[in-house]
Amino acid sequence: MKAVAVAAALFTCAATPACAAHWVVDAAKSELGFRVAWSNEPFVAVFHSWKADIDFDPADLSHAHVSVTVDLASEASDSPDNDDGLKGAYGFAVSQFPTARFETTDFKRQRDGSYVADAKLTIRGMTRSIRLPFKLTFSGNSVHMTGTTLLDRTSFGVGQGEWAAPAPVAHAVTVTVDLTATKS
Repeated sequence: MKAVAVAAALFTCAATPACAAHWVVDAAKSELGFRVAWSNEPFVAVFHSWKADIDFDPADLSHAHVSVTVDLASEASDSPDNDDGLKGAYGFAVSQFPTARFETTDFKRQRDGSYVADAKLTIRGMTRSIRLPFKLTFSGNSVHMTGTTLLDRTSFGVGQGEWAAPAPVAHAVTVTVDLTATKS
């Protein structure tokens, strides 16, 4: 019976073009984080808990799709006092908005072999269109992906009240992605 189910799944993928390769992220080899200037010094943080659902085939970008959910309470830096404030009401407001969501809408291959993902990013219930340029390095059944994008934190309502000004925390935030995944 199991063989019939596997054969049916393979037939379904072969019969429809919408079956991009599925990738499983190796959390131990992956990092999602950000950096921002805080009092003219770099503030660097990572998210320890996030999940990615990745379907991607470089030969069939029209059927590629990535969805990432980030547990905002898992943010950590070398400054625990700043982390507490960032998770509070003027920052991510994790008690009301515990997750951020990244959902791709399109992929494009660039002339240099890199890619750009157009996506919707939702933080604090605010959804904005973003672009994530990234590079891929394939090695057998694994891939290494690196990418960065620049966001304005205030367009997502992060930094309210006294923290809305561009000082001491800059409005520009660089989001960094460095992940390793295996084809499943």
